[in-house]
Amino acid sequence: MDILLKQLSNKNVIEKITISGSKSESNRLLILQKLFPELKIENLSDSDDSIHMQHALSTDKTIVDIGHAGTAMRFLTSYFAVNTGRQTVLTGSERMQNRPIEILVNALRDLGADISYEAKEGYPPIRIKGTKLTKEKVLINGNVSSQYISSLLLIASKLEKGLIIELVGEITSVPYIKMTLSLLTQLGIKNSFVGNKIQVYPKHNIEKQTVVVESDWSSASYFYSIVASLKIGSQIQLTAYKESSLQGDSCLAEIYQHFGVFTKFKENSIVLTKEKPTNLNSLELDLVNAPDIAQTIVVSCFLEKIACNLTGLHTLKIKETDRLEALKEELTKLGANISVTDKSLHLEASKEMNSNKSIATYNDHRMAMAFAPLALKVPIQILNAEVVTKSYQKFWDDMKQIGIQIEKI
Repeated sequence: MDILLKQLSNKNVIEKITISGSKSESNRLLILQKLFPELKIENLSDSDDSIHMQHALSTDKTIVDIGHAGTAMRFLTSYFAVNTGRQTVLTGSERMQNRPIEILVNALRDLGADISYEAKEGYPPIRIKGTKLTKEKVLINGNVSSQYISSLLLIASKLEKGLIIELVGEITSVPYIKMTLSLLTQLGIKNSFVGNKIQVYPKHNIEKQTVVVESDWSSASYFYSIVASLKIGSQIQLTAYKESSLQGDSCLAEIYQHFGVFTKFKENSIVLTKEKPTNLNSLELDLVNAPDIAQTIVVSCFLEKIACNLTGLHTLKIKETDRLEALKEELTKLGANISVTDKSLHLEASKEMNSNKSIATYNDHRMAMAFAPLALKVPIQILNAEVVTKSYQKFWDDMKQIGIQIEKI
């Protein structure tokens, strides 16, 4: 489905939006729920990724296809590795079969897992023969995707002696590692993270309990971008959020003050209000702990004619698409002067914006949603717009709610 987005009417926006539970928290909790049936989860993400995860955890088929769901691929690799007696072939979309899994597979093999490649070495599909893992210590590079590390942490308490993970070199995406550990702590699973060493102690059972998933901060980012371009006094309220969030992307609240967007926490929601922005010519950010909001921030800077230098983006090369190259390609269509390396992005302050351009989404949900706020300034076409369901089922409905006109083309 391709769509045309048209500008909002020139008026203040006052709206309330309910956003589904965090995909990151939901997928971690779904694995933990399978390991500890005493756990009940509320406000689960309705994203495609979480739906794929639930299906994979409930099926008894040998071949499990998780589509584009990268988080599911990584978390399920460890889960099936300890599912004693079960043999599983874990596969996904064409893009998924070109996203590396070798670092995680090697770490699991070091612990005693039986995993082999069905086609290309180092990439899905993989054949996993569930077995008892007897070793208790593993080394893994700290600058890899935090999902590899979280995947190991989620199964760690079910190993006979628990698990010690020693991180080698620089450690990136620390908030996502801490999110996983915080969830373990909530369940009563003892753990520690000191220096470059993470330890999770064994735990056979937990007390019956219910965990309510906080709404997704990555999904909130698109509304920060929208409010940044609205008239002063406009407000959008989003539920349900916590001031003491486990999600790294909650740094949005601080970052978007530069754009004049101020965040007020109110019970279980946040209220975003447009005020006078700071006199900002250039934005310098290290997003090593929150790379998923890079696309949103770049589009915001382009909309507001602000230069930006973003670093810490090395993990974006292996996402649903090469997000850095995709940003360069699509923003250039719109008139941006942008350059990228394998881990950084530089955008010059824009002077004009081309209208009625078609934005390719590369099967990447975040490309579609990050570019949607362009409709505040110019008509824009979004190709393959249904890709948003990977993380945000009702995104386009919510765009209509705040006044953006959407037509199928």
